[in-house]
Amino acid sequence: MEGLMSFQANSVHAVSRRQSSVLVPTFSRKISNTRVSVKPIGMVRNSKLFNSVVASVQPIEASAVTPFDNTLPSKEVIDVWHNANAVCFDVDSTVCIDEGIDEFAEFCGAGKAVAEWTARAMNGSVPFEEALAARLSLINPSLSQLQDFLKTPPRLSPGIDQLVKKLKDNNKDVYLVSGGFRQMINPAASILGIPLENIFANQILFGSNGEYAGFDKKEPTSRRGGKATAVQQIRKAHGYKSLVMIGDGATDLEARMPGGADLFICYGGIQLRESVAAKADWLVFNFKDLINSLV
Repeated sequence: MEGLMSFQANSVHAVSRRQSSVLVPTFSRKISNTRVSVKPIGMVRNSKLFNSVVASVQPIEASAVTPFDNTLPSKEVIDVWHNANAVCFDVDSTVCIDEGIDEFAEFCGAGKAVAEWTARAMNGSVPFEEALAARLSLINPSLSQLQDFLKTPPRLSPGIDQLVKKLKDNNKDVYLVSGGFRQMINPAASILGIPLENIFANQILFGSNGEYAGFDKKEPTSRRGGKATAVQQIRKAHGYKSLVMIGDGATDLEARMPGGADLFICYGGIQLRESVAAKADWLVFNFKDLINSLV
């Protein structure tokens, strides 16, 4: 696109990010008629590796609070999980605690309006491409705002680093498939040791003076059904016999389809979207469940 450029954040290790304290807020989650609060454990201080980015929230335990019947996987589900050649993760509210676009919107002063659009998109009540365009228009970010926003390290969900390591140890390829933006996802991928070529996500575009100029509509994740398309492309390109999708939203559930993901695991440790969780093959609230189930 003439006169436009896309900003790509450099891969950054945790120790090179700003040495600041990250306060982890209280998360409240309403399940059926029960409200469960996840309290912070003090402050997370930067250190050599993951301490600066791994949040101190503790996922809730499923058995005591959920009415769902899919928190105990069947033998068939476990077999697929064990034998999968690749695992694709959603990023926002799965790999990372935050919804990246919501946090960026808050940083730019458009938090409330954008969060409402995000909720509608994740619940499947509006087409994703419509919600994406609307949210970016509300934010209207500049390149300098994005660069300033990226000075704060990403907050990883508890246990995701151990899970990714365990998957790699079991010779499973790991991908990040997100409706978010590469510029915000690259730092988390770098920390987790996931190659940048294994990221399928959107790209914010900026003009020659750093002004907002839209997003790359050629990315499959920029439109409805995009995650399913990306997962199909991944599977076909590498000839995977079996593939698993892990996420929290309706767009993640869509990836479970012929030629795409064989299994959808819903992660409800940060956000529990009941309509999505009810249709999952396996509902987990703690990545320890997935780690412990691997040989």
